[in-house]
Amino acid sequence: MSTSDATATPLVSRAASPRRRVLAQAGFEVGSLLRNGEQLLVSLVLPVMALVGLHATTSPSLGPGSRIDLAVPGVIALCVISSAFTAQAISTGFDRRYAVLRYLGVTPLGRGGLVAAKVLATLVVEAVQLAVISALGLLLGWRPQPSGIPYAVLFVLAGTWTFVALALLLAGTLRAEAVLAVANLVWVVLLALGGVIVPRTELPAGLSHLASVLPSAGLADGLRSALVEGRLNLSALGVVLGWGVLATALAARLFRFDD
Repeated sequence: MSTSDATATPLVSRAASPRRRVLAQAGFEVGSLLRNGEQLLVSLVLPVMALVGLHATTSPSLGPGSRIDLAVPGVIALCVISSAFTAQAISTGFDRRYAVLRYLGVTPLGRGGLVAAKVLATLVVEAVQLAVISALGLLLGWRPQPSGIPYAVLFVLAGTWTFVALALLLAGTLRAEAVLAVANLVWVVLLALGGVIVPRTELPAGLSHLASVLPSAGLADGLRSALVEGRLNLSALGVVLGWGVLATALAARLFRFDD
């Protein structure tokens, strides 16, 4: 045996850092979301169609002011709900059904890393959505208040947290088929009656009061206040954060990794 053979140090593969594991899983999640035709339709195609339709028509009423200025914040809220809630609930529900979550939960990624990767993947998809919607809105004449952009970013981040938590609560407690049905139904209800596209102030009195306590209206109201008026809507932020705290607590208690 040669001296070099005797003193050679065996090559030992080192585990990836937690940061690299989360980034790798987030990249996989982003790819899965963007390759899924149904989720891509809900996350990007329908919001684009909604914005173009609102600009081209005079109905429904969006309230006083520039129609495109009022439409863009609502469509941004719709994008957050589509990616953070509908897409995440459906993908997580079927990952749970096929035992993907159970296997990932015992890997070095861990359950905390898995949740972090899902949130990061959602933010990446939302960045794509917001870039497309913002560019289209500017082409159609949208003029946001620059002073309100930081407040809008705050609402996007808070809304993402809240709706991801709601998605995990739904996906972690119901069977995949039920998650698919409920997530799509909730998306339609919030779109029509949740103060998202149509401001809650333009809804009938009873529906307006109901929408005022929903996270969808809180998110949309906060974005309109930020991008149209340039101010921070504290009451709307309180609604969004309140739902976020409640949904996070319930998801942490009730989420099951096994179907």
